[in-house]
Amino acid sequence: MITKKFHLKNNEEALAILGARDEQLKLLERELRVSVFVNHDPETAGATLTVKGSASNADKALKRLKDLLDEFYSEKLQPSAPEEYEELRPISERPVYKSIFGEAVYPRGENQRKYLEAIALSDLVVGIGPAGTGKTFLAAAAALKALKTNLVTRIVLTRPIVEAGEKLGFLPGDVSEKVHPYLKPLYDAFHTLLGPESFRILREDEVIETVPLAYMRGRTLESSFIILDEAQNTTPEQMKMFLTRMGRSSKVVVTGDITQIDLGEKRRSGLVLIKDILKQVKGVRIVQFSNHDIIRHSLVKEILQAYEDWEREDPGT
Repeated sequence: MITKKFHLKNNEEALAILGARDEQLKLLERELRVSVFVNHDPETAGATLTVKGSASNADKALKRLKDLLDEFYSEKLQPSAPEEYEELRPISERPVYKSIFGEAVYPRGENQRKYLEAIALSDLVVGIGPAGTGKTFLAAAAALKALKTNLVTRIVLTRPIVEAGEKLGFLPGDVSEKVHPYLKPLYDAFHTLLGPESFRILREDEVIETVPLAYMRGRTLESSFIILDEAQNTTPEQMKMFLTRMGRSSKVVVTGDITQIDLGEKRRSGLVLIKDILKQVKGVRIVQFSNHDIIRHSLVKEILQAYEDWEREDPGT
């Protein structure tokens, strides 16, 4: 066990490194298995961080702190994006979120830009379109940005538990373990943005909550960013129940693909009907994606087009 120190000159540096309510610091402690003690200097409003842990982990923690500080000043000093003008720049020109691996997330194409703009300006956004158009990934990035900037205090991820043509049978474990296979697409997005370990820690601390749609009944979610994925498999009653969970200072993003409905009666999909039901409600934005917006492997567009052609020609579908 060794001790190392890291100095922060002012309150601005301290806030950038520690995070709101020291959340960023707690995450670092858990990830690297170190203890960090903060001694604030009332004269400079800075702080001295004392890092205790094994030599290897303490060195890693010190490097992480230095990298965070370098990133803070790098973003602050960029001449192309002065802080006071950042909100005036078009969404397509500024990253939505920067992943733990340093990769900036930008919208690709006009519909992705409209989608992110809708999320920024509206409290309820519906993204409808085929697989691979970035609906879920961009919602995850927007949620993490809202959490990082203290617009919300938690992220809630949910989806209806409907099997896609396969019977999975009994699943062992608690609720979180049972729902894990169904929420894997959402997990993949957060793993890419946060890394698996940080995502696991935030879930354990319930900063990010994953829950089956059926468990949402009776709740009121305040100061939350709520993502309903695979919404094409909700009934109108489930969709109504979900949308009325929204509390104060919350934001809801609903995503789904109406060509992949696994319900017995496809016309009763809550996602299919939502456009007509909410078309007169102000503050609701619906963004429609198409095959042209697909950003996965180039073959995905061709596969989807081939299936659409086959479905049109086959009288049995």
